[in-house]
Amino acid sequence: MTEQTDVATDLADSTNDASLERTRRRSDEIEAQIEKDPSGFRVLTGDRPTGNLHLGHYFGSLVNRVRLQRAGVETWVLVADYQVITDRDGVGPVRERVLSLVADYLAVGIDPDASTIFTHSAVPALNQLMLPFLSVVTDAELRRNPTVKSELEATGDRPMSGLMLTYPVHQSADILFCKANLVPVGKDQLPHLEQARVIARRFDERYGRAGDGSQPVFPRPEALLSDAASVLGTDGQKMSKSRGNTIELGMDADATAKALKRAVTDADRHITYDPVNRPEVSNLVLLTALASERDPHEVAEEIGDGGAATLKKAATEAVNEMLAPVRARRTELAADPGYLLQVLRTGNDRANAVADATLGEVREAMQMVY
Repeated sequence: MTEQTDVATDLADSTNDASLERTRRRSDEIEAQIEKDPSGFRVLTGDRPTGNLHLGHYFGSLVNRVRLQRAGVETWVLVADYQVITDRDGVGPVRERVLSLVADYLAVGIDPDASTIFTHSAVPALNQLMLPFLSVVTDAELRRNPTVKSELEATGDRPMSGLMLTYPVHQSADILFCKANLVPVGKDQLPHLEQARVIARRFDERYGRAGDGSQPVFPRPEALLSDAASVLGTDGQKMSKSRGNTIELGMDADATAKALKRAVTDADRHITYDPVNRPEVSNLVLLTALASERDPHEVAEEIGDGGAATLKKAATEAVNEMLAPVRARRTELAADPGYLLQVLRTGNDRANAVADATLGEVREAMQMVY
Protein backbone atom coordinates (compact mmCIF):
# COMPACT_ATOMS: atom_id res chain seq x y z
CA MET A 1 0.00 0.00 0.00
CA THR A 2 2.83 2.39 0.91
CA GLU A 3 4.64 1.66 -2.36
CA GLN A 4 1.47 2.35 -4.34
CA THR A 5 0.96 5.61 -2.45
CA ASP A 6 4.54 6.68 -3.17
CA VAL A 7 4.09 5.94 -6.87
CA ALA A 8 0.86 7.94 -6.95
CA THR A 9 2.56 10.85 -5.21
CA ASP A 10 5.46 10.77 -7.66
CA LEU A 11 3.03 10.74 -10.60
CA ALA A 12 1.10 13.70 -9.14
CA ASP A 13 4.32 15.65 -8.59
CA SER A 14 5.43 14.89 -12.15
CA THR A 15 2.08 16.01 -13.53
CA ASN A 16 2.22 19.22 -11.48
CA ASP A 17 5.77 19.94 -12.70
CA ALA A 18 4.73 19.41 -16.31
CA SER A 19 1.67 21.62 -15.86
CA LEU A 20 3.79 24.37 -14.29
CA GLU A 21 6.27 24.16 -17.16
CA ARG A 22 3.44 24.52 -19.72
CA THR A 23 2.11 27.52 -17.81
CA ARG A 24 5.56 29.07 -17.73
CA ARG A 25 6.01 28.62 -21.48
CA ARG A 26 2.62 30.15 -22.15
CA SER A 27 3.46 33.03 -19.82
CA ASP A 28 6.62 33.71 -21.82
CA GLU A 29 4.56 33.72 -25.01
CA ILE A 30 2.15 36.24 -23.49
CA GLU A 31 5.03 38.50 -22.48
CA ALA A 32 6.21 38.46 -26.09
CA GLN A 33 2.68 39.27 -27.29
CA ILE A 34 2.43 42.18 -24.86
CA GLU A 35 5.64 43.59 -26.24
CA LYS A 36 4.22 43.49 -29.76
CA ASP A 37 0.60 44.49 -29.05
CA PRO A 38 -0.79 44.90 -25.50
CA SER A 39 -4.30 45.80 -26.68
CA GLY A 40 -5.61 42.23 -26.48
CA PHE A 41 -5.10 41.91 -22.73
CA ARG A 42 -6.98 42.99 -19.63
CA VAL A 43 -5.27 42.36 -16.28
CA LEU A 44 -6.95 41.94 -12.89
CA THR A 45 -4.86 42.23 -9.74
CA GLY A 46 -5.29 43.62 -6.24
CA ASP A 47 -4.80 43.44 -2.47
CA ARG A 48 -6.76 43.04 0.74
CA PRO A 49 -6.74 46.22 2.88
CA THR A 50 -5.53 44.53 6.06
CA GLY A 51 -2.61 46.88 6.67
CA ASN A 52 -0.03 49.07 4.98
CA LEU A 53 1.82 47.84 1.90
CA HIS A 54 5.49 46.95 2.31
CA LEU A 55 8.60 46.08 0.31
CA GLY A 56 7.36 42.52 -0.21
CA HIS A 57 4.36 43.95 -2.06
CA TYR A 58 6.53 46.48 -3.86
CA PHE A 59 8.99 44.01 -5.38
CA GLY A 60 6.50 41.14 -5.52
CA SER A 61 3.65 42.83 -7.40
CA LEU A 62 3.54 46.64 -7.49
CA VAL A 63 6.56 47.06 -9.75
CA ASN A 64 5.09 44.55 -12.18
CA ARG A 65 1.69 46.30 -12.20
CA VAL A 66 3.32 49.59 -13.11
CA ARG A 67 5.35 47.82 -15.81
CA LEU A 68 2.24 46.31 -17.38
CA GLN A 69 0.36 49.60 -17.19
CA ARG A 70 3.21 51.45 -18.88
CA ALA A 71 3.39 48.73 -21.54
CA GLY A 72 -0.20 49.62 -22.46
CA VAL A 73 -2.03 46.69 -20.87
CA GLU A 74 -5.49 47.59 -19.57
CA THR A 75 -5.13 47.13 -15.81
CA TRP A 76 -7.80 46.69 -13.13
CA VAL A 77 -6.70 46.97 -9.51
CA LEU A 78 -9.05 45.64 -6.84
CA VAL A 79 -9.09 46.85 -3.25
CA ALA A 80 -10.64 43.69 -1.83
CA ASP A 81 -12.41 45.15 1.20
CA TYR A 82 -15.03 42.37 1.42
CA GLN A 83 -12.25 39.79 1.65
CA VAL A 84 -11.06 41.36 4.90
CA ILE A 85 -13.94 39.62 6.66
CA THR A 86 -13.35 36.14 5.24
CA ASP A 87 -11.20 34.99 8.16
CA ARG A 88 -11.71 37.49 10.95
CA ASP A 89 -14.44 38.72 13.26
CA GLY A 90 -14.07 42.43 12.48
CA VAL A 91 -12.69 44.57 9.70
CA GLY A 92 -10.64 47.02 11.78
CA PRO A 93 -10.11 50.56 10.48
CA VAL A 94 -11.05 49.43 6.98
CA ARG A 95 -11.80 52.87 5.51
CA GLU A 96 -8.45 54.20 6.68
CA ARG A 97 -6.65 51.16 5.27
CA VAL A 98 -8.45 51.39 1.93
CA LEU A 99 -7.35 55.01 1.51
CA SER A 100 -3.82 54.07 2.59
CA LEU A 101 -3.77 51.38 -0.09
CA VAL A 102 -4.91 53.84 -2.75
CA ALA A 103 -2.21 56.30 -1.66
CA ASP A 104 0.41 53.55 -1.98
CA TYR A 105 -0.84 52.61 -5.45
CA LEU A 106 -0.69 56.14 -6.75
CA ALA A 107 2.66 56.88 -5.10
CA VAL A 108 4.41 53.96 -6.80
CA GLY A 109 3.12 54.99 -10.21
CA ILE A 110 -0.27 53.39 -10.81
CA ASP A 111 -2.09 55.99 -12.90
CA PRO A 112 -5.86 56.24 -12.22
CA ASP A 113 -6.36 57.54 -15.76
CA ALA A 114 -4.73 54.41 -17.19
CA SER A 115 -5.80 51.85 -14.57
CA THR A 116 -9.12 51.23 -12.83
CA ILE A 117 -8.85 51.19 -9.03
CA PHE A 118 -12.05 49.97 -7.34
CA THR A 119 -13.47 48.29 -4.22
CA HIS A 120 -15.47 45.09 -3.77
CA SER A 121 -18.18 46.62 -1.66
CA ALA A 122 -19.02 49.31 -4.21
CA VAL A 123 -19.74 46.89 -7.08
CA PRO A 124 -22.95 44.93 -6.33
CA ALA A 125 -23.11 43.14 -9.69
CA LEU A 126 -19.65 41.66 -9.16
CA ASN A 127 -20.78 40.09 -5.89
CA GLN A 128 -24.07 38.90 -7.39
CA LEU A 129 -22.07 36.67 -9.73
CA MET A 130 -21.27 34.56 -6.69
CA LEU A 131 -24.73 32.93 -6.91
CA PRO A 132 -24.50 31.37 -10.39
CA PHE A 133 -20.81 30.64 -9.84
CA LEU A 134 -21.52 28.72 -6.63
CA SER A 135 -23.99 26.58 -8.56
CA VAL A 136 -21.21 25.10 -10.71
CA VAL A 137 -18.71 24.17 -7.97
CA THR A 138 -18.86 21.54 -5.23
CA ASP A 139 -18.16 21.67 -1.53
CA ALA A 140 -15.34 19.14 -1.97
CA GLU A 141 -13.66 21.25 -4.67
CA LEU A 142 -13.70 24.31 -2.45
CA ARG A 143 -12.23 22.41 0.48
CA ARG A 144 -9.37 21.19 -1.71
CA ASN A 145 -8.36 24.77 -2.56
CA PRO A 146 -4.96 25.41 -0.92
CA THR A 147 -6.07 28.63 0.83
CA VAL A 148 -9.25 27.07 2.20
CA LYS A 149 -7.39 23.88 3.13
CA SER A 150 -4.72 25.77 5.06
CA GLU A 151 -7.42 27.78 6.84
CA LEU A 152 -9.19 24.57 7.87
CA GLU A 153 -5.94 23.17 9.24
CA ALA A 154 -5.06 26.40 11.05
CA THR A 155 -8.41 26.88 12.76
CA GLY A 156 -8.58 23.41 14.32
CA ASP A 157 -12.00 23.01 15.93
CA ARG A 158 -13.08 26.57 15.22
CA PRO A 159 -15.87 26.70 12.64
CA MET A 160 -14.90 28.22 9.30
CA SER A 161 -17.12 30.95 7.91
CA GLY A 162 -19.12 30.37 4.75
CA LEU A 163 -17.34 33.35 3.22
CA MET A 164 -13.97 31.72 3.83
CA LEU A 165 -15.17 28.49 2.24
CA THR A 166 -16.35 30.36 -0.85
CA TYR A 167 -13.26 32.59 -1.01
CA PRO A 168 -12.02 30.93 -4.26
CA VAL A 169 -15.38 31.62 -5.92
CA HIS A 170 -15.27 35.26 -4.86
CA GLN A 171 -11.82 35.52 -6.40
CA SER A 172 -13.20 34.02 -9.60
CA ALA A 173 -15.92 36.67 -9.62
CA ASP A 174 -13.23 39.34 -9.25
CA ILE A 175 -11.46 38.05 -12.33
CA LEU A 176 -14.44 37.22 -14.51
CA PHE A 177 -16.77 40.17 -13.88
CA CYS A 178 -14.55 42.47 -15.93
CA LYS A 179 -13.62 39.66 -18.33
CA ALA A 180 -9.96 39.84 -17.40
CA ASN A 181 -7.98 37.42 -19.53
CA LEU A 182 -4.66 37.80 -17.73
CA VAL A 183 -3.82 37.50 -14.03
CA PRO A 184 -0.28 38.04 -12.67
CA VAL A 185 0.35 35.26 -10.14
CA GLY A 186 3.05 33.27 -8.43
CA LYS A 187 2.91 29.50 -8.79
CA ASP A 188 1.20 29.19 -5.38
CA GLN A 189 -1.79 31.17 -6.68
CA LEU A 190 -2.31 29.02 -9.78
CA PRO A 191 -5.09 26.92 -8.13
CA HIS A 192 -7.17 30.09 -7.65
CA LEU A 193 -6.79 30.97 -11.31
CA GLU A 194 -7.65 27.42 -12.32
CA GLN A 195 -10.86 27.72 -10.29
CA ALA A 196 -11.83 30.77 -12.34
CA ARG A 197 -11.09 28.88 -15.57
CA VAL A 198 -13.24 25.95 -14.41
CA ILE A 199 -16.12 28.26 -13.49
CA ALA A 200 -15.95 30.03 -16.86
CA ARG A 201 -16.07 26.68 -18.69
CA ARG A 202 -18.83 25.18 -16.57
CA PHE A 203 -21.00 28.29 -16.80
CA ASP A 204 -20.79 28.03 -20.58
CA GLU A 205 -21.61 24.31 -20.52
CA ARG A 206 -24.52 24.61 -18.08
CA TYR A 207 -26.16 27.92 -18.90
CA GLY A 208 -25.07 28.74 -22.43
CA ARG A 209 -24.15 32.00 -24.10
CA ALA A 210 -25.63 35.45 -24.45
CA GLY A 211 -26.04 37.55 -27.59
CA ASP A 212 -25.52 35.72 -30.87
CA GLY A 213 -24.04 32.73 -29.04
CA SER A 214 -20.73 32.84 -30.88
CA GLN A 215 -18.63 33.49 -27.79
CA PRO A 216 -18.89 32.29 -24.18
CA VAL A 217 -19.86 34.95 -21.64
CA PHE A 218 -16.53 34.60 -19.85
CA PRO A 219 -13.00 34.20 -21.24
CA ARG A 220 -10.64 31.59 -19.79
CA PRO A 221 -8.13 33.77 -17.92
CA GLU A 222 -4.46 32.91 -18.25
CA ALA A 223 -1.56 33.26 -15.84
CA LEU A 224 1.26 35.71 -16.18
CA LEU A 225 3.77 33.96 -13.94
CA SER A 226 5.82 36.25 -11.80
CA ASP A 227 9.55 35.72 -11.41
CA ALA A 228 9.73 38.49 -8.84
CA ALA A 229 12.27 37.94 -6.12
CA SER A 230 10.82 37.05 -2.73
CA VAL A 231 11.96 39.48 -0.05
CA LEU A 232 11.98 38.15 3.52
CA GLY A 233 11.09 40.16 6.58
CA THR A 234 13.58 41.57 9.07
CA ASP A 235 13.31 38.38 11.15
CA GLY A 236 14.23 36.13 8.24
CA GLN A 237 10.66 34.88 7.81
CA LYS A 238 8.19 35.76 5.05
CA MET A 239 7.51 39.49 5.09
CA SER A 240 4.06 39.79 6.58
CA LYS A 241 1.99 42.53 8.19
CA SER A 242 0.85 40.10 10.89
CA ARG A 243 4.44 39.26 11.89
CA GLY A 244 5.49 42.89 12.30
CA ASN A 245 8.64 42.26 10.26
CA THR A 246 7.95 44.59 7.35
CA ILE A 247 9.48 47.68 5.82
CA GLU A 248 6.38 49.67 4.92
CA LEU A 249 6.32 51.98 1.93
CA GLY A 250 5.01 54.76 4.16
CA MET A 251 7.76 54.49 6.78
CA ASP A 252 10.11 57.43 7.09
CA ALA A 253 13.86 57.05 6.65
CA ASP A 254 14.59 56.81 10.39
CA ALA A 255 11.99 54.09 10.96
CA THR A 256 13.44 52.16 8.02
CA ALA A 257 16.95 52.43 9.48
CA LYS A 258 15.76 51.17 12.88
CA ALA A 259 13.91 48.23 11.34
CA LEU A 260 16.88 47.17 9.22
CA LYS A 261 19.27 47.58 12.15
CA ARG A 262 17.27 44.86 13.93
CA ALA A 263 17.36 42.55 10.92
CA VAL A 264 18.58 39.00 11.58
CA THR A 265 21.99 38.02 10.16
CA ASP A 266 24.55 35.34 11.13
CA ALA A 267 27.96 35.10 12.80
CA ASP A 268 30.08 35.00 9.62
CA ARG A 269 31.58 38.45 9.02
CA HIS A 270 32.33 37.80 5.35
CA ILE A 271 29.28 38.69 3.28
CA THR A 272 28.22 36.33 0.49
CA TYR A 273 25.07 35.85 -1.54
CA ASP A 274 23.98 32.30 -0.73
CA PRO A 275 20.17 32.14 -0.34
CA VAL A 276 20.16 28.42 0.51
CA ASN A 277 22.79 28.37 3.26
CA ARG A 278 22.64 32.01 4.42
CA PRO A 279 19.03 33.14 3.86
CA GLU A 280 19.01 36.07 6.30
CA VAL A 281 22.25 37.65 5.07
CA SER A 282 21.33 36.92 1.45
CA ASN A 283 17.97 38.59 1.97
CA LEU A 284 19.65 41.86 2.97
CA VAL A 285 22.03 41.53 0.02
CA LEU A 286 19.08 40.97 -2.32
CA LEU A 287 17.15 43.89 -0.83
CA THR A 288 20.16 46.15 -1.41
CA ALA A 289 20.55 44.87 -4.95
CA LEU A 290 16.88 45.28 -5.85
CA ALA A 291 16.70 48.78 -4.42
CA SER A 292 19.83 49.89 -6.29
CA GLU A 293 19.14 47.83 -9.46
CA ARG A 294 22.34 45.84 -9.14
CA ASP A 295 23.34 42.18 -9.14
CA PRO A 296 23.29 40.65 -5.62
CA HIS A 297 26.61 38.86 -6.14
CA GLU A 298 28.20 42.20 -7.00
CA VAL A 299 26.75 43.78 -3.85
CA ALA A 300 28.05 40.92 -1.67
CA GLU A 301 31.50 41.07 -3.23
CA GLU A 302 31.67 44.82 -2.67
CA ILE A 303 30.82 44.51 1.03
CA GLY A 304 33.11 41.51 1.49
CA ASP A 305 34.55 41.49 5.03
CA GLY A 306 32.60 44.58 6.03
CA GLY A 307 30.26 42.45 8.10
CA ALA A 308 26.60 42.78 9.01
CA ALA A 309 26.85 46.42 10.07
CA THR A 310 28.15 47.49 6.67
CA LEU A 311 25.54 45.36 4.92
CA LYS A 312 22.70 46.87 6.95
CA LYS A 313 24.01 50.37 6.27
CA ALA A 314 24.12 49.65 2.52
CA ALA A 315 20.61 48.19 2.59
CA THR A 316 19.26 51.18 4.51
CA GLU A 317 20.82 53.70 2.15
CA ALA A 318 19.63 51.86 -0.96
CA VAL A 319 16.05 51.40 0.29
CA ASN A 320 15.70 54.97 1.55
CA GLU A 321 17.09 56.40 -1.68
CA MET A 322 14.76 54.25 -3.80
CA LEU A 323 11.69 55.07 -1.73
CA ALA A 324 12.38 58.79 -1.22
CA PRO A 325 10.29 59.98 -4.22
CA VAL A 326 7.57 57.40 -3.46
CA ARG A 327 7.34 58.58 0.13
CA ALA A 328 7.29 62.25 -0.84
CA ARG A 329 4.43 61.62 -3.26
CA ARG A 330 2.63 59.45 -0.71
CA THR A 331 2.78 62.19 1.90
CA GLU A 332 1.11 64.59 -0.53
CA LEU A 333 -1.58 62.06 -1.39
CA ALA A 334 -2.33 61.10 2.22
CA ALA A 335 -2.89 64.78 3.01
CA ASP A 336 -5.70 64.92 0.43
CA PRO A 337 -8.22 62.16 1.26
CA GLY A 338 -10.79 63.90 -0.92
CA TYR A 339 -8.66 63.19 -3.97
CA LEU A 340 -8.17 59.54 -2.94
CA LEU A 341 -11.93 59.14 -2.56
CA GLN A 342 -12.47 60.70 -5.98
CA VAL A 343 -10.04 58.20 -7.52
CA LEU A 344 -12.07 55.39 -5.93
CA ARG A 345 -15.40 56.86 -7.02
CA THR A 346 -14.19 57.14 -10.61
CA GLY A 347 -12.86 53.59 -10.55
CA ASN A 348 -16.02 52.28 -8.89
CA ASP A 349 -18.15 53.93 -11.56
CA ARG A 350 -16.11 52.24 -14.30
CA ALA A 351 -16.28 48.89 -12.49
CA ASN A 352 -20.04 49.16 -11.98
CA ALA A 353 -20.65 49.90 -15.66
CA VAL A 354 -18.69 46.82 -16.70
CA ALA A 355 -20.13 44.63 -13.94
CA ASP A 356 -23.71 45.60 -14.79
CA ALA A 357 -23.11 44.77 -18.45
CA THR A 358 -21.57 41.41 -17.56
CA LEU A 359 -24.41 40.56 -15.18
CA GLY A 360 -26.84 41.42 -17.98
CA GLU A 361 -25.13 38.87 -20.23
CA VAL A 362 -25.23 36.31 -17.43
CA ARG A 363 -28.95 36.79 -16.88
CA GLU A 364 -29.54 36.54 -20.61
CA ALA A 365 -27.56 33.30 -20.83
CA MET A 366 -29.50 31.94 -17.84
CA GLN A 367 -32.81 33.07 -19.38
CA MET A 368 -33.54 35.25 -16.37
CA VAL A 369 -34.35 38.52 -18.13
CA TYR A 370 -37.89 39.55 -17.23
